[in-house]
Amino acid sequence: MLRSIRRLAIVNRGEAAMRCLSAVAEIGGEWGEPITTIALFTEPDAASWFVREADEAIALGPATFADAAGRRRSAYTDLDRLMTALAAARADAAWVGWGFVAESPEFAARCEQAGITFVGPPSEVIGLLGDKIRAKRLAERAGVPVVPWSGGAVHDAASAQIAADLLGYPVLVKAAAGGGGRGIRSAESPADLAAAFASAQAEARQAFGDPTVFVERKLEAARHV
Repeated sequence: MLRSIRRLAIVNRGEAAMRCLSAVAEIGGEWGEPITTIALFTEPDAASWFVREADEAIALGPATFADAAGRRRSAYTDLDRLMTALAAARADAAWVGWGFVAESPEFAARCEQAGITFVGPPSEVIGLLGDKIRAKRLAERAGVPVVPWSGGAVHDAASAQIAADLLGYPVLVKAAAGGGGRGIRSAESPADLAAAFASAQAEARQAFGDPTVFVERKLEAARHV
């Protein structure tokens, strides 16, 4: 059953948040039923444009937090903090944009359990497609063409090198988890591969808590849809 949205929390920042605010303003003008926008922001963004443009704003506190392993993570990935903020905002919907929790099936599920509309796919679909390795295998089974790749995760620089040699350079080393362009490194030649692997894996671990990476042939002049 379709549910109307009256109080929309924006679980993102910067350009992504501004795009959402512009779209909501346009929709409100067309439908004549305004939607109240609530920006969730961290301390460094208190005076940012997206915070000032939103109808209301809820502070998330410091921009980062230490997870159970002691790694610094963005506040926009702290699910407990986000759910507390959504409750404080009396939000009936949450828009996540890209990056942060946009590919988190757990966040989508917690919104569903709380009766908050997650603006995006259902949690079970995100769980199926959020892992790029699982998504590629699903596409292959469905007969959808994919960019040539390693066929699975590469666990060290040596296996990444073997995969890259088979695919042909240039290649990308890509994080299996997350999104937003994080955990992706380019290797133009074999001399670049070891450093690209180490850097992509380290960023994937830091950003998503999952160091799994794979190798994919690099498409020149590609467009991100």
